[in-house]
Amino acid sequence: MNTAVLATLAFTGFSVAFFHAALPTHWLPFVLVARARGWRERKTMGVAMIAGLGHVALTSVLGLIVAWLGFALDDHFGELFRWIAGGVLLAVGGYFAVQQLRGAGLRHHHLPGGHHHPSEACGHEKESSHLEHELRESPLIESKTGDWAAISGLLVMLTLSPCEAFLPVYLSGVEFGWTGFFVLSAILAAGTLGGMTIFTWLTLRGLARFDLKKVERFEAGMLATVFLLLGLMMIFIEHGHDHAH
Repeated sequence: MNTAVLATLAFTGFSVAFFHAALPTHWLPFVLVARARGWRERKTMGVAMIAGLGHVALTSVLGLIVAWLGFALDDHFGELFRWIAGGVLLAVGGYFAVQQLRGAGLRHHHLPGGHHHPSEACGHEKESSHLEHELRESPLIESKTGDWAAISGLLVMLTLSPCEAFLPVYLSGVEFGWTGFFVLSAILAAGTLGGMTIFTWLTLRGLARFDLKKVERFEAGMLATVFLLLGLMMIFIEHGHDHAH
């Protein structure tokens, strides 16, 4: 196994997971609901961590499916698999690059079942996040809704919204067998839970002086860069095989 390539892949995966967790959908709902309901910091952080674990678990299950299909293709196509996987990653990167160039760099993330109408108020026309507007209309904020209902809503909201951007990373780790899968799953958990914890805590403490909405606008472009590099790495770097699957 080429450990240098696996280490590069792990670093890339951590970057994807951490940046994805930095998006407001992963911490802003917990902060706004906590402020509206007067939750203590410990309770807010606990709810965020449990939701993050559900988020990671579902993403890992989907990653397991991606890895299993990748193992089957690797066994069937052998050396040709590198070109197939690399081509898929380049295609994914190209898609995100086109989205960024079209001015759709902000990939809107909505609350499950959320409803909104594109307008200046929701931020669509200005390419900024409109999550806060959806939350204000959500029963999660309403005081008449019990705390357990609000907590359940937050857990479902994040658990059922897997980190789809991480799934192609699982594909790029297929040649490292189950070792690659478990390493990437651990990286996914570390990046996601670490990012959620940091940004939730900073915002609760009023220390978040940065404007992540500006960064959001380049989400598609950043993902394009990552997947284009992963695709080139798959095709042109000799990985070495681990057929422990």
